[in-house]
Amino acid sequence: MKKEPCASPAPVASGLAGGRGLRADAERNRERILDAAREVFAEQGLEASTNEVARRSGVGVATLFRRFPTRDDLVGAVFADKMADYSAATEQALANPDPWAGFCGFIERVCQMQAGDRGFADVLTMTFPNAKALEAERDRSAHALTEVIDRAKASGRLRADFVHQDVPLILMANAGVINATRSAAPEAWRRVVGYLLQAFAADAAHPLPAPPSRGQVYRALMRLSDAAPASIAQ
Repeated sequence: MKKEPCASPAPVASGLAGGRGLRADAERNRERILDAAREVFAEQGLEASTNEVARRSGVGVATLFRRFPTRDDLVGAVFADKMADYSAATEQALANPDPWAGFCGFIERVCQMQAGDRGFADVLTMTFPNAKALEAERDRSAHALTEVIDRAKASGRLRADFVHQDVPLILMANAGVINATRSAAPEAWRRVVGYLLQAFAADAAHPLPAPPSRGQVYRALMRLSDAAPASIAQ
């Protein structure tokens, strides 16, 4: 009897197609979660409930937890683009031929970024050791910011006692103003930042108390981060 040619086993083909479908579904779920988290964090800050993130994304909390087991995982993914924009702001400051204008423009820009996104206002006043990519981007921008500060000082326009640790203090102060005035006076942060920039000018300088050390600032950032829940399974 003549043998018929062997056909490809149907279960294998079906399994491959199913695998591709599962991967596509998982990626769609991931994007829905990130879109919802961006929206919720921008409105409510990082203390927002992940139940609300899950609700708006249309996935279950268990699915969210599988994709992002910890808060750092979710924060790192949600704010990767914003942290890249923060780094870009330091590069723009360095590219400005006027070092003082570059410094002032940087401070105004990042404070505006905080005002536009309550979650990012929180991110800039915390540190997330387990969000490796986010913290690596922050470190890169920190090196560039040191150069921004040094150039502005060398120009004679920025007061000589301004130090890198002052930037987190500015961002913490701005975040507090934004959170307190968001609904009643959403542009109030601009006046506070204007006051600060005038105080940073060399010709307005008067002696100040010593700044906190870098270690003290880092511990403050860690304290703020530790105050929020570490796990997103709420």
